[in-house]
Amino acid sequence: MNEKITSPEVRLVGDNVEIGVYSTQQALRKAEELELDLVEISPKADPPVCKVIDYKKFLYEQKKREKAMKAKATKVVVKEIRFGPNTDDHDYEFKKKHAEKFLKEGAKLKAYVFFKGRAIVYKDQGEILLLRLARDLEDYGKVEQMPKLEGKRMTMFIAPKAKK
Repeated sequence: MNEKITSPEVRLVGDNVEIGVYSTQQALRKAEELELDLVEISPKADPPVCKVIDYKKFLYEQKKREKAMKAKATKVVVKEIRFGPNTDDHDYEFKKKHAEKFLKEGAKLKAYVFFKGRAIVYKDQGEILLLRLARDLEDYGKVEQMPKLEGKRMTMFIAPKAKK
C-alpha cells in the first residue's frame, strides 16, 4: 500500500483513473490528487496491478463479503443413535423412526452399536444390525462409512440424500 510498493512500474486501475502502466511515483501522485490510497491488488502480475481506492472502505467491504460467505456456508449437524448388540425389534423400529426424522431434517446420522463388557463376542450381530439400518434408510440417505469397529463401538455414518 502507498509507499510500501517496491516495484518500479505498476499497472494502474480504479475509478476516475486512466488505466495504464505508470511509474510507482506517478501512480502515487495520482492517488494523492484524488485523496485516496494506492493499493497493490495483484503483486504476482507483470507489472503488479495497483488500484486507487479508499483503503479503509476496501477493508470494510472485504470483511462484509467474508461475513456473507460465512453465513451462506452450511453447518453440518451430526445426530447420534446408539444401539446395543442385542437390540430387540421394537426398540430398533423406534430408533429407526428417529433416524428417518434426522435424515429428513438434513442432519448426518452416526449410528453405533456399543459393546459392554464381554458383549464384544456379538460383534457380528452388531454389524448385521447396522447394515439392516442402512438398508431400511436407503430412501432417506446413503451410507458414507460402512460399519467399522473402533474399540468397544462399531460405527456407521449415513449422509442425507440431496433434496430435489
